[in-house]
Amino acid sequence: MSFHSFYKRAFSLFKAYPSASKLLVVSTFSGGGVLVYSDSSPLRRLLHADATLDENGQPIRKKKVVVLGSGWSGYSFLNYLNNPNYDVQIVSPRNFFLFTPLLPSVTNGTVEARSIVEPIRGLMRKKGFEYTEAECVKIDASNKKIHCRSKDGSSLKGTAEFDMDYDILVIAVGAKPNTFNTPGVEEHAYFLKEAEDALNIRHSVIDCFERASLPNLTEEERKKILHFVVVGGGPTGVEFSAELHDFLVDDVAKIYPKVQEFTRITLLEAGDHILNMFDKRITAFAEEKFQRDGIDLKTGSMVVGVTADEISTKERETGKVVSEPYGMVVWSTGIGSRPVIRDFMQQIGQGQRRVLATDEWLRVEGCDSVYALGDTATINQRRVMEDIAAIFSKADKGNTGTLNKKDFNGVVKDICQRYPQVELYLKKNKLKNIAQLLKSANGEDTQVNIEKFKQALSEVDSQMKNLPATAQVASQQGKYLAKCFNQMEKCEKKPEGPLRFRGEGRHRFQPFRYKHFGSFAPLGGEQTAAELPGDWVSIGHSSQWLWYSVYASKLVSWRTRMLVISDWTRRFVFGRDSSSI
Repeated sequence: MSFHSFYKRAFSLFKAYPSASKLLVVSTFSGGGVLVYSDSSPLRRLLHADATLDENGQPIRKKKVVVLGSGWSGYSFLNYLNNPNYDVQIVSPRNFFLFTPLLPSVTNGTVEARSIVEPIRGLMRKKGFEYTEAECVKIDASNKKIHCRSKDGSSLKGTAEFDMDYDILVIAVGAKPNTFNTPGVEEHAYFLKEAEDALNIRHSVIDCFERASLPNLTEEERKKILHFVVVGGGPTGVEFSAELHDFLVDDVAKIYPKVQEFTRITLLEAGDHILNMFDKRITAFAEEKFQRDGIDLKTGSMVVGVTADEISTKERETGKVVSEPYGMVVWSTGIGSRPVIRDFMQQIGQGQRRVLATDEWLRVEGCDSVYALGDTATINQRRVMEDIAAIFSKADKGNTGTLNKKDFNGVVKDICQRYPQVELYLKKNKLKNIAQLLKSANGEDTQVNIEKFKQALSEVDSQMKNLPATAQVASQQGKYLAKCFNQMEKCEKKPEGPLRFRGEGRHRFQPFRYKHFGSFAPLGGEQTAAELPGDWVSIGHSSQWLWYSVYASKLVSWRTRMLVISDWTRRFVFGRDSSSI
């Protein structure tokens, strides 16, 4: 950069920000840039002049993107975001990313908690983003502000509260455990959502065995202390039960031989089967295996209350309420919205919904500058039948009242892109394309009017399904939204999405599409059930090694990969760590 150009750029900055009380401009002639610093907002950050001045030499104001949360969706979004035109700020009470699929392995000492966390500031340094350790307690969408509260750490007195402005808000705060307002759950049960939860469960399990090993206890007292109850037959509850059983079989027999006979694991599920989201073959195998392993599986049992000493269940078949003593209860029955999200939903007219609703581009309905990812929200997919008249009108360019093959081919691709349920319906009914669907509904008639068009697509919306609340979905959503932000300027000029059936032109981006890569359900005893695309089901020891390989590859850094693999190796050689540290 020439001496003249340097002063020209510096003068433009002074002119653009006359209110700055202190302004330091440093030229880096060899690097071709100008560094600017001011003690007043909006020049509080270091800026590179070549990237922040327009063709007239005027500073370009970066849009401020605030990301709430450092979980799967938030971390994925930050990891793939590479657009220098955004000023990115992360707000999260957790200064690390947590690999949640391995949380059950932390509860019994198979894996250490620090092995599955990745500090968030490492990514922030690499990307040039800023991080604030605080919790968002209120979202003010009308004024584009968030109200935050710092963590109340044990070494700090009190909390600090502050507001933060944003241009674009990305909500990725996840969800909280859903207790269904069952009395006593919050006070007496353990959850399994955070690293602290897994460590608390681990300490409690060890404490139960140490307490049961005390002298002068009766057999009934020992049975009560060593009765572990797991509520919820989903993947988390099943995997925790399996991990706990492995700990009892492989390690407790050696460490606590005198009390091993008093241990019991009970798995409670309100539905008819455990793992009901998996293939029936996996469900049947898991139930048979748990029965063989001595895990007391009770389906059709709904928990109605938890006290400090007993858990009460209502049997669906008889309606009878049964109470049993326990030593520890782990609650894993689903998720619910966090208080800040429920308050936000009330503000924007979604107070009657169970979860925050977004469109197919992950924008919160009613808030163009707010996006929501992962467990925080669900996609409110539009129905084909809601837009059927608009679709027909867009295809009928000649306004003839009928569609021929040429008219239909002009919009068929956009229909499949805009409404994913169409493709699912075709796949279920073994139809190659929409043309076959129309043919099956209208015979050999080459002209289709609006009524026949409606008839052909009338059952398509039956394939609409909500996406599961899994790490796989959240991670893909974060990556998708980052890709949209990276291409924002390009797609503003040249949209690449499907046709706007209710408007003109095209959508800027393709809507989000989830691609399922398979699911695992570890069942203990070095056996895992795997359900992979193509209706492929594998159960046994080979699937366990596949589980090891996939999870090791999905860890977000080589540091965590090496730590987890070393933990697995240590467990194979030395057994699990039973210390209560």
